[in-house]
Amino acid sequence: MKMVVGLGNIGAQYDNTPHNVGFAVVDKFVSSLGLFFKKKRKNGLVIETKVDGVDVLFVKPLTFMNNSGDCVYALMRKYRISPDDLCVVLDDVELSAGLVRARPEGSAGTHNGLKSVTASVGTTDFFRVRVGIDSVTRGSDLAEYVLRKMDPKTKANVDIGLDKAVDVVKTFITSGPISETL
Repeated sequence: MKMVVGLGNIGAQYDNTPHNVGFAVVDKFVSSLGLFFKKKRKNGLVIETKVDGVDVLFVKPLTFMNNSGDCVYALMRKYRISPDDLCVVLDDVELSAGLVRARPEGSAGTHNGLKSVTASVGTTDFFRVRVGIDSVTRGSDLAEYVLRKMDPKTKANVDIGLDKAVDVVKTFITSGPISETL
């Protein structure tokens, strides 16, 4: 079974914020399958389904961003999922809005959600899909930037990245991890 986790924060006030791009990618993917999140397990919203014959668990942690690893680790244990079968989708302020970077391993950088997942899982060797959200203006507060609503131009570019990220996640599910910037 593959596990695809979108990182984000729960609550309407976080919809359409840069930090919820991970949620947006998994929402877009499951919506394309005619599904929606309704089941809760281990502090996460989950969907168990098949994609091209592969068992997949889609997850949106309910723990808020900085504690995402608690949910991810608990579900990995419950479903006996190895780090090789884990895909984490998240926002990245180091990438221009609309760019997507996929890597089979790497550091968490400044992303607290990814730091939480890495600490809980105990390895950096799992697939991650980073969606660019543009960088903060020098001297601006990073937390304020990632938690405010996106302006229309940034959102339009991020939406292009969401489509690319869905394609990358599908490739991970059906063929395995890739290392590419799109």
